[in-house]
Amino acid sequence: MDVFDAIRWRRSVRSYVSEAKIDEWKLNRLLEAARLAPSGKNRQKTRLIVIQDEERKRRLADLCHHQKFVAEAPLVIAAVSVEPNAKMGSGTPAHRVDAAIMLEHIVLEAVELGLGTCWIGAYDKERLSEFLNVPKNCELIALLTVGVPKDGWYLREPDRLPLEEILFYERFGQKKKEGK
Repeated sequence: MDVFDAIRWRRSVRSYVSEAKIDEWKLNRLLEAARLAPSGKNRQKTRLIVIQDEERKRRLADLCHHQKFVAEAPLVIAAVSVEPNAKMGSGTPAHRVDAAIMLEHIVLEAVELGLGTCWIGAYDKERLSEFLNVPKNCELIALLTVGVPKDGWYLREPDRLPLEEILFYERFGQKKKEGK
């Protein structure tokens, strides 16, 4: 599968084959894909927490507003910034962008490996940070569930707006290239 196909077929998976564990080789590939992700000024200030223990995943699901599929996924990965005040020159929070790039590397490699993923952004941040022992000077950014999807998840492309609805040229709102 090429990268474009992985992008094209990637979708949020919320139904996993719970007994299908992620083998060590695949886990290492996912983590290596994350490690290779770029970061602003090459800071590399995102850390990952791998959660596989069944009881801890049940507690995670509770802290993620009772999203049961979090506990059903064989693997949950939490992204934590150890430099939560980092900003880009524009003022955009660099630490969140860096963590997102790292997690998306995992997502794309997961598609290549036949695995499904789902970003988790709905959770009790304070309690979940405490549960994961995230230091106070760090920030929990997001979670990612990973697992073997139940049958049927890949049968159609995800619904997306047509390109002409999201694309502008030269400035916001300009639908056509100037002079065309």
